[in-house]
Amino acid sequence: MPANAAIATPLDTPRLRIRPMSSADAPALYETLSDPAVMAFVEPPFTAAQTRAFVREAGLCAPPMVYAVEERGGRVVGHAIFHPFEGERWEVGWVLRRDCWGRGYAREITAALIECARRAGIPALVIECVPENRAARRVAEACGFKYAGITDGLAQYRLTLEEYP
Repeated sequence: MPANAAIATPLDTPRLRIRPMSSADAPALYETLSDPAVMAFVEPPFTAAQTRAFVREAGLCAPPMVYAVEERGGRVVGHAIFHPFEGERWEVGWVLRRDCWGRGYAREITAALIECARRAGIPALVIECVPENRAARRVAEACGFKYAGITDGLAQYRLTLEEYP
């Protein structure tokens, strides 16, 4: 997959849909991105204006860097991160509403993005998180990513897709 290509969407999982963002997603994403608990390991909580800018600059750009995640009923519950990272690696990640934590959504999103990367011929993926984010580290390890050390203050987990079952 060329570095400037977008993923084929929507990606459907048993409970979720990963799809391109629209400007109409900003209010739902603001509910998530303004929550201090959600943003504790990311960056300071977003204002409504920052959320609109994020949607515009990261979700509506070509190709997108982030995608809306919605439950099967249509409620937007966060966003998935999937874009070129460094070399031939692509970054995978997610930010989800607090009421969606502990349901396995992050693993579901990660598995869908791994399969998407495999189909697209992307050779390797990376997940980055602050070392204190134990939940993200557990998801990375559960999905087959291997700890690769600390880079720029972030724990980095890597997955080479030829090694993935």
